[in-house]
Amino acid sequence: MTLKRYITLIIFGIFSISQASYAQEELNTPNDDLGNVTDEFQEYFFEALKQKAIENYDKSVTALLKCIEIDDSESVLYFELGKNYNLLKNFGEAEEALKEAVSKEPDNEWYLDELYAAYVHLKDYRRAIKTVKQLVKFHPDYKEDLAAIYVQTQNYKDALDVLDELDEELGLSSDRDQLRNRIYKATGRKKEQIENLKDRVDKDPDVEKNYLALIYRYSENNDEEKAYETAKTLLEIHPESQLVHLALYKFYLNDNKQDEAIASMKTVLGSKAIAAEAKVKVLADFVRFVSENQQYENELVAITSQISQTTTNAKTLIELAQYYLVKNNKPKALEYYLQAEAKEPENFGLIRNILLLHIDLKQYQLAQEKSAQALERFPSQPVLYLINGVSLNQLERNKEAVETLEMGFDYIIENAKMEADFYKQLTKAHTALNNLKKAQAFSDKAKSLEPLE
Repeated sequence: MTLKRYITLIIFGIFSISQASYAQEELNTPNDDLGNVTDEFQEYFFEALKQKAIENYDKSVTALLKCIEIDDSESVLYFELGKNYNLLKNFGEAEEALKEAVSKEPDNEWYLDELYAAYVHLKDYRRAIKTVKQLVKFHPDYKEDLAAIYVQTQNYKDALDVLDELDEELGLSSDRDQLRNRIYKATGRKKEQIENLKDRVDKDPDVEKNYLALIYRYSENNDEEKAYETAKTLLEIHPESQLVHLALYKFYLNDNKQDEAIASMKTVLGSKAIAAEAKVKVLADFVRFVSENQQYENELVAITSQISQTTTNAKTLIELAQYYLVKNNKPKALEYYLQAEAKEPENFGLIRNILLLHIDLKQYQLAQEKSAQALERFPSQPVLYLINGVSLNQLERNKEAVETLEMGFDYIIENAKMEADFYKQLTKAHTALNNLKKAQAFSDKAKSLEPLE
């Protein structure tokens, strides 16, 4: 229940009790005993509210039961009692208390709402449906609850009927569409789902999202031709649409319309209206396309330059880095990996790739410093000890290399190749230190782990 509704209810409760107390005093004056009872009643009631406010629900229940012993005519007592029982997850007792409150005030929305919550927790959907139907007259939002319960009980026809009523009364809603799609998925009514979306397009031909939903469903059902036609229709009606290009570029690629496909991909990647996750997928397709159609590489370079300056998404930058790795442009790959690391500094996979590129590019000082820093955060990752050892060997700090390699060796788990790499670096370090006997022993161990030809 919202805070506003709760405060309204408390005010209502206090007002009701005040009226009842005043009536008792008027009828029974000058009977001092009854006056004392009224004071005691109010004292227990406010104690109940205080204890509930500080989450002492058991104590609140005790105080409310004392109130009921004094005067059980007040419906709000049973309501507060039911709320406390719900909070204590004693839903059976909550139901009994709230049923009593409703019996005293059958048309009280607050009471019915709390009773409905108890029935939902009890999974008593039959009574929940009955109660929520009573609540519908207070607010149409309860109809969505009704539809959700129908879905829960697999009463899909009634659920769709309620959703249709709500769409007619209030217009379309993404939440209701999600519920509707759950029904279609559960029942396999793909044709009905398509018809519903086509009907929406016919009724509101200027609404972009209706076309997008229809395109998606056609594609999901492998009806690419109708999806493509719907996308082209949307572009005719809304030539400024950017979202439609999420679908169009694939259709253009399949139709061998490469220039149109490139234009659509560039629209998506440059759009502020399209989520970063969607852009990553498009960029991946763009990269694959260019790897097979080298004549469009300049187009990719231009758009990636623009993306790298504006994107806040590390996945996009990683995708670009991987493209340049495939192209064997390691400096450019490192550039994008470093940009991605700035956005996800705790991404171990990124850190590892960056360190390996520093080694490949013979940037040993950077590799040594960064791997040492990474070991402070990831002390159980053997690859970091290996990278650090390689760097120290290259920097002719061989004694330190031996120390870090021996320390990291304990973290290797069933990885013969990495174990061999450690032995090779230990061989190199001990050779430089003129520990030739140890160097030979580690060399033999490395060779024993190499796969047979």
